[in-house]
Amino acid sequence: MAADKPTPGCCVDFAFQRIGGKYKGRILWCIHESGLQRYGQLKKSISGITPKMLTQTLRELEQDKLVHRQVYLEVPPRVEYTLTDSGRKLIPFIDYLKQWVEELVEQDPTVDLHG
Repeated sequence: MAADKPTPGCCVDFAFQRIGGKYKGRILWCIHESGLQRYGQLKKSISGITPKMLTQTLRELEQDKLVHRQVYLEVPPRVEYTLTDSGRKLIPFIDYLKQWVEELVEQDPTVDLHG
């Protein structure tokens, strides 16, 4: 029996499960801006993220095939993160959301970006 065609709501839920959360968008954007990021660079770039949360979020993004993790067998060990093709396809949408928020703040400077 063939799988049912997904409903639009189902697709939206699926997408936001993959990119939603406090840090996923920021991690994807940081990697996009530099082309690749090492763990320490991401940690410095994302204020307030704990090492445990960064590791967990990177694992989820890797599992969802949005981020590629490249381990180099060097001493000291080196690990680099890049966007996959699927991850790169999300960037225009994340950029659109970023612009949307910038416009909101421009229209209403009292908007709390941290609330």
